[in-house]
Amino acid sequence: MGDAQRCFELLQARDFDGLRRLLDEEPGCAEARDANGISLLMQLLYRGRRDLAETVAARKKALDIFEASSLGRIDQLKELAPDLTAVTDRSGINARSGDGFTALHFAGFFGQGEAARVLIEAGAAVDAVASNPMQVMPLHSAASARNLEAARHLLEHGASANARQQGGWVPLHAAAQNGDRAMAELLLRHGADATLANDAGKTPGAVAREKGHEEVARLLDDGV
Repeated sequence: MGDAQRCFELLQARDFDGLRRLLDEEPGCAEARDANGISLLMQLLYRGRRDLAETVAARKKALDIFEASSLGRIDQLKELAPDLTAVTDRSGINARSGDGFTALHFAGFFGQGEAARVLIEAGAAVDAVASNPMQVMPLHSAASARNLEAARHLLEHGASANARQQGGWVPLHAAAQNGDRAMAELLLRHGADATLANDAGKTPGAVAREKGHEEVARLLDDGV
């Protein structure tokens, strides 16, 4: 069994202590990627193990743009961005990960507001749609993760507050589900329509009430 396979088997089993020992014994495991090309570092972030992701990052020769964005490594992003934007039609900075997301999606989802700003200013598309069934744009990622800073940068650079994702959800649905008043207020200031229903026929206000967020529901009622 190869070391990379062992890494992902330990990850699947949630044997994080075993994975840490393997990384200590075989630092090269930090470069492991799964069959879809998703790095071990990103898989750890998906599982909420930022501590181990940082351990992996310290052992890698270099971070790719998805990893640097997710970890908020601003200096590395600034180094990467000029080379990526030199690619014809800027396809480099808007490249998709093995599971369909751009670096800007990851900056939004993993709470990296400054990374989002750097990416946007380097030419990242604020309306990039994930190439997977979720069909999220970066603003959906930021709204679901309560990343107010990234959401603000996205909206100020032209992201649509009413963009649809899978199931007909708009960013305001995510704010409603989270009971995130600050995000809801930001979206409303940028033209979010509180009357838009998802494919199940639920408006953001209805979602807020369903989750017990009455204060946010009233805010959304006032925004109708």
